Amino acid sequence: MKASRIAVAGAVAGVAVLALSYPALAHVSVQPEGEAAKGGYAVLGFKVPNERDDASTTKLEITFPTDHPLASVMPQPVEGWDVKVTRSKLDKPLEMHGEKINEAVSKVTWTAKGDGIEPGFFQKFPVSVGTLPEDADELVFKALQTYSNKEVVRWIEVPQEGQDEPEHPAPVLALSAASEDGHSHGAADDDKASEDTGSAEKASAQTSAASGDGDSGGTDTTARVLGVVGIVVGAAGVAYGVLAGRRRTTA
Repeated sequence: MKASRIAVAGAVAGVAVLALSYPALAHVSVQPEGEAAKGGYAVLGFKVPNERDDASTTKLEITFPTDHPLASVMPQPVEGWDVKVTRSKLDKPLEMHGEKINEAVSKVTWTAKGDGIEPGFFQKFPVSVGTLPEDADELVFKALQTYSNKEVVRWIEVPQEGQDEPEHPAPVLALSAASEDGHSHGAADDDKASEDTGSAEKASAQTSAASGDGDSGGTDTTARVLGVVGIVVGAAGVAYGVLAGRRRTTA
């Protein structure tokens, strides 16, 4: 009886740990290469993990903020994916390099040419953007993730301070303080944009194993390790209970 209880407890512990690890799995997120300073340029990486065991991610739509439109948005080509940039007219024109900008990028869409992001993998989609707003601390990029089975996951819920993370949080980019001059780099903006684009080309454009990323990859790895440990503990408990039962029967 005691052995059976140990086996059941082990199995329950394993399932509980595995269940707790699933919410910690990565969602669509955005991280800058280096920092994203107010008033400057940055290369952003949109990280898209495949969270299904029986379908591939075949499409990603990123909606850019309309409250703080970005005049310059240049996606890096990603092998195996087509990219479409959608521009929309602005209610209030922006000024960039002394010129008025009447439209800005409102959406960038990547569509897989082949299988897309298969189960157990993730993909990064780099984009050079600027100039970042000086009057905001963060930017929200809502995302739609489409799977090969036609399922669409809407990562559009804006996290609220002091509240639990929503089930489908939108990617949020935190902006750091402006550079010492307190502005974007004026006449040097073109050079900066060129440097950022060059940096983007160094980013991984190939599908990589989900545990290999540096930002939320650590969280992914920890969650999976905890899940595996839970399964092992549960299996060990069950095995012990079966073995103990056999010994009593033999005796």
